[in-house]
Amino acid sequence: MTNNDIIKKLRVALQLKNTDIIAILKLVDFEISESELGAIFRAEDHQNYKECGDQLLRNFLNGLIIYKRGPMEPKTVPVKKVLR
Repeated sequence: MTNNDIIKKLRVALQLKNTDIIAILKLVDFEISESELGAIFRAEDHQNYKECGDQLLRNFLNGLIIYKRGPMEPKTVPVKKVLR
């Protein structure tokens, strides 16, 4: 299964539009145009087909987590008490 297959199946399963995917990618500061995204969803034998790279898929999955769960709260480090 290719990265293109994975992102296509997630788009269908989660009922996402291209604008949703672009917004998800913006959550992790990853810019992609609608035409580039359309090339990823084309058939492999189409002349404008583009392979979905690992970086794009990784950023999409990270953005999807933020999109579904919300941004992660900053971790607070417990203050150690010094005994004297």
